[in-house]
Formats: sequence, C-alpha cells, structure tokens
Amino acid sequence: MTLVIGIAGGTGSGKTTIAQRIHAGLPVEQVDRIEHDSYYRDRDDLTYEERCLLNFDHPSSLETTLLAEHLKSLREGRAVEVPVYDFTTHRRAPQSRRVEARDVIIVEGILVLAEPSLRELMDIKIFVDTDADIRAFRRIRRDIEQRGRTFDSIREQYYKTVRPMHLQFVEPSKRWADLIIPEGGDNRVALDVLITKIQAVVR
Repeated sequence: MTLVIGIAGGTGSGKTTIAQRIHAGLPVEQVDRIEHDSYYRDRDDLTYEERCLLNFDHPSSLETTLLAEHLKSLREGRAVEVPVYDFTTHRRAPQSRRVEARDVIIVEGILVLAEPSLRELMDIKIFVDTDADIRAFRRIRRDIEQRGRTFDSIREQYYKTVRPMHLQFVEPSKRWADLIIPEGGDNRVALDVLITKIQAVVR
C-alpha cells in the first residue's frame, strides 16, 4: 500500500519545508516527493514574452489530470516519469524524473487540495497556514534568488494573479484538510506528531 500525503497552502507558506522534514524522517527507500509545479502545461505555442504573462496560479495552468494518473499508477506499484519544469523559460525540460512506487508519496502544491481528482487519491491532507506578510516576503526572496526574477515583476504578478487566486482557490481549500499546521516548518510540535504517525502507519 502507498500512503499519499497532500500538502497545500499559500505561496511561501512553508509547504516545501514540511515536505522535506517528512522526507527526512523516513528511510530514503520508503518515500519520494512530487511537486504539482512540475505539471505546469508546456505552452510551446506561445512566445517567451507571452508565457511570462500567463496566470500560473490558476488551476487551468496545471496538467492536473496527468498528476492524478501518476498518483494512481504509484498506488498500483508502477513507476512514473514526472515532468521537469524550467521556471526561467516557462517550459518543460526535455528530460523527466523517474519516481518509483514507495510506501509514502508526498504531493506538494498550492492547489493540491483545491482539486477533487487529487484529494480523492490522498490519505492525509495537510494545509500549511502562514500569515500573508511572511508568505509574501518568502516568495520575493525565492523568486529573486532561485528564479532570476526582478522585484518589479514579482510585485506585478503578486497583485495581478497570486493574491486574487489565493483568495479564490487556495484559502478555501483549507476546508478539505485533515490537519492544519500554523507557521509551516517552524511548528516542530506538529511536525513531530505528524512524522510519528506516518512512521507508525508504514511500519
């Protein structure tokens, strides 16, 4: 049996930190992670400038049906080829990443609880609840340091799509969570309880 754990929350909430902590708390051969961001659609029909204007925070920007198919395959014991997305070019890379069926698969992304097709494949659903100002500063730092973005482009995107999409899709998805973790990876008590529970299930 494969235990699928979904981790949602706003941009910069600490989802990745929690996913990493869960991953580190289990033997490496028992767990793997999949990011919903890997499934952004490959819009090769658009120019780079046009791709930069896309709303990457709307559910339609992601090929969620493919992720759902991959999760079903993993639950049935079959490996999958996960896309690799390049955030500097807004295109999928030619290569993919092979993910083997494991005891635990962690699925992370701002919209993973907003999608019914994904929720029904999850055994544990987590929402990371972090204040908006902290999330915004984390996103700014990440996009500048890791994705080569300018502050002006980050600010424009935040007001145009990130904030309204969070209010429309991400925040309401909290209602589907089995567990809400305030302050993300800084909440060591919640993490310890969660990891202990997962370890007990997969033993």
